Amino acid sequence: MAALSRGSSPENVYQRGPAQLRGTQVPSRTTDERLLEGRDGSGWVHTDPWRVLRIQSEFVEGFGALAETGPAISVFGSARTPRDSPVYDLGVRVGAAVARAGLGCITGGGPGAMEAANKGAIEAGGVSIGLGIELPFEAGLNPYVNLGINFRYFFVRKTMFIKYAEGFIVLPGGMGTLDELFEAITLVQTQKIRSFPIVLIGSDYWAGLLGWLRGSAVPAGTISAADLDLIQVVDDPEEAVRRVIEGARHVAEQRDPSHGTERSQS
Repeated sequence: MAALSRGSSPENVYQRGPAQLRGTQVPSRTTDERLLEGRDGSGWVHTDPWRVLRIQSEFVEGFGALAETGPAISVFGSARTPRDSPVYDLGVRVGAAVARAGLGCITGGGPGAMEAANKGAIEAGGVSIGLGIELPFEAGLNPYVNLGINFRYFFVRKTMFIKYAEGFIVLPGGMGTLDELFEAITLVQTQKIRSFPIVLIGSDYWAGLLGWLRGSAVPAGTISAADLDLIQVVDDPEEAVRRVIEGARHVAEQRDPSHGTERSQS
């Protein structure tokens, strides 16, 4: 099915089938940048109220596109991961494991580790979802997305990653990956969300960060040792998916003891 465009770029774009947004021209000043600029005198009256309506429309369109996709796992990782990297291969295996478990694979829709996870999911016959973002240096969704949405605003997109996922699997990544990781940890730690396992994959890569948290942040009293229990670390894709599924199911059963029985009989 051809992409259905809601206006010209950078409007939200829904697509089923291979991504058709590669090469899309993105403005040098993004919508997020303009939103976050300081107030400009009377300009507030003429601009920000309209931005509120555009933000509202992004939420509505995102909810509408994802509401019936079924259970999914959000997979994060670096856009800079090259295709000949072992981490890229790991991402493909993660996406395939997610699909084999009967779950949708949600990524940021970009290149690198995101592309790898989408590739693994679609090649395994699963649902491959890409939530793109308007950036001055990155255009379009990777070719392994069969349901894609482009967002202007980071915070709207972040809501979708959380709302429509059973949990996170986090491949080695940089600033954007760390942003999503720590935001999810904060939401769980503050009990804004409860049924949300967070699994890091790649123990060698994450050892330094976890060592610093354990050796510096915990002794300083800025976090508690129990906060580190919110993060699980594995090296095997199948194990990562299993832990997300079991973690989400455990919390659901705590809320409703009949949940597990109903699930096993279905």
